[in-house]
Amino acid sequence: MKLDRIVVASKNPDKIAEVESVLVVRLPNLEIVRGLEWPDVEETEPTLEGNALLKAHAVVAATGLTALADDTGLEVDALGGAPGVNTARYAGSGASYADNVAKLLRELGDNPNRSARFKTVVAVVDPDGEVVTFEGRLEGSITHAPRGDRGFGYDPVFEVDGRTMSEISLEEKNVMSHRSRAIAGVVAALLGD
Repeated sequence: MKLDRIVVASKNPDKIAEVESVLVVRLPNLEIVRGLEWPDVEETEPTLEGNALLKAHAVVAATGLTALADDTGLEVDALGGAPGVNTARYAGSGASYADNVAKLLRELGDNPNRSARFKTVVAVVDPDGEVVTFEGRLEGSITHAPRGDRGFGYDPVFEVDGRTMSEISLEEKNVMSHRSRAIAGVVAALLGD
């Protein structure tokens, strides 16, 4: 797969910024194409990989360019792996980050088992139909209340080594996060490392 130009297949500005900040470090000569339009893609697959592939294929079809898409799930052990594939829509369609976090904390209550993990599957699809996927994971736990003022989504309640993802710098996050690990894996596969 030739990788000189790519579209980040997301309409979430927070996710786009995070993906781009990892890509520019790992592939400094890669041109990230911005400002393109494509139809909304409904995430109907039962797996993270399925949804990432669905989005990447749709963006390739709409733009004619290689697309990188991801899907991320938060799995909380005490909730039987929920919210999982429904992480972004946990509190309902159109819910805010704060709505999702509030529902998660309500569901967990005072449960002492706070263990959780983020999983991200990144898919890169080119116009010839070649596909590369990789899963990144980050183990952690859910706090009892939000902490920190950085990041997005569940970052204020996802704790690793005593700090939430909202309490660390973007540079630290880009080294350790589930998304950065998945992107690193895809890049390594694409480069044959």
